[in-house]
This record gives sequence, C-alpha cells and structure tokens, in this order.
Amino acid sequence: IAAHECGHAVQHAKAYSMLQLRSALVPVVNVSSTVLGYLNMALLFGAGAIFYGTGAVSETLLLIIIAANLGLAAFSLITLPVEFDASNRALAWMTTKGVVTSQEHTMAKDALFWAAMTYVVAAIGSLAQLLYWVMIFMGRRDD
Repeated sequence: IAAHECGHAVQHAKAYSMLQLRSALVPVVNVSSTVLGYLNMALLFGAGAIFYGTGAVSETLLLIIIAANLGLAAFSLITLPVEFDASNRALAWMTTKGVVTSQEHTMAKDALFWAAMTYVVAAIGSLAQLLYWVMIFMGRRDD
C-alpha cells in the first residue's frame, strides 16, 4: 500500500491528467459536501415536507441535491482511473526493483486490486445516491 501511495507521488510529479482533473474537482466536492450536510440536517429536523412537497421551493431544493450529488459522483468516477493507475505503477515498480518475490507479487497484486476496489464500491454508492434523488425528482413531475 505504501508503494501505491508512492504511485500517487509519481502521478503528481508527472502531472498525470486524471489526477489533475481530480484535484481541480476538490472545491466542487467541498461545496457539495457542505450543501448536502446542511440539507441533511434540515431533513433530520423535519423539513422533509419541503423536500417531498410540491412547488418551486421543493423542486429547487431537489435540483440542488441532484447537482451536489452529481459533483460527488463525478469525483468518485474520476478517482477510479487515478487509483488503478497508482496501483499499476506500484506493482510495476515493485516488480522491476525486485522488492517482492514471485509469490509476494501475487499477494501484492491482490492487495492492490482489492484496495482499489474500495473506490469502485464508493463510486457505485455515489451513483446510486444520485439516481435515488433523480428518481424522486422525476417521479414528482406530471409532464
């Protein structure tokens, strides 16, 4: 896993485009997370009627939730190639430098793969959350 983190350092040094894109999206994620935090607190304290009601206010709030979740989903999806690339760089480095034996190589490859898969699960969860709110929004429309 430490080699994986070194893979990120190499990405940074080589100006890996997907890492730069992900870094550019950090402010979007920060705003999205903050907005969703406030809206979730409002839901917790009984503002659900506003969200699930009808009218311009509830429609606007749902669109804000969708936009914020879209930002988070985009970040999650863009993170995938960054993480898999860092793992691939780590595995290649460990192989070429003889850091691991052939038996350890298989275990390292497996560990790096499953570590990267945690990001796949996070991306799926992010997309599911986005689709949840889109379906609520679309289900309320009469057109």
